[in-house]
Amino acid sequence: MNGLDQGQLAILETLLEQRRAALARQDDIDVVESTHDLPVQEIETSPADKATVRLLNDLALETAGMNAAQMQSVKHAFAKLDDGSYGECEECGNPIGFSRLQARPDARLCITCQTRAEKRAP
Repeated sequence: MNGLDQGQLAILETLLEQRRAALARQDDIDVVESTHDLPVQEIETSPADKATVRLLNDLALETAGMNAAQMQSVKHAFAKLDDGSYGECEECGNPIGFSRLQARPDARLCITCQTRAEKRAP
């Protein structure tokens, strides 16, 4: 059991819905912008201008990738809500904690496991 009561689950589900809506709005904005001027076209200009264009394109692609990853994480949290495992650490199985889930409703790990994972990361 995840240690969350129905009121807490309702609050967290609302936070997840808000996050999903914000990410969807960002995707809509990105699509509109991409039809206008993204990716930036390279034209015959100075090497510095070409580097700037490549940087802008790389940043746009990175942002789109981050948004897609965040949306996937939110979808995963909804799947866990559906199967009843929401709020359980995927590593140790302990409850994640309401305050952590309020800050990060799509959290997969408790604070202890998250800290350990961050120390292992390069």
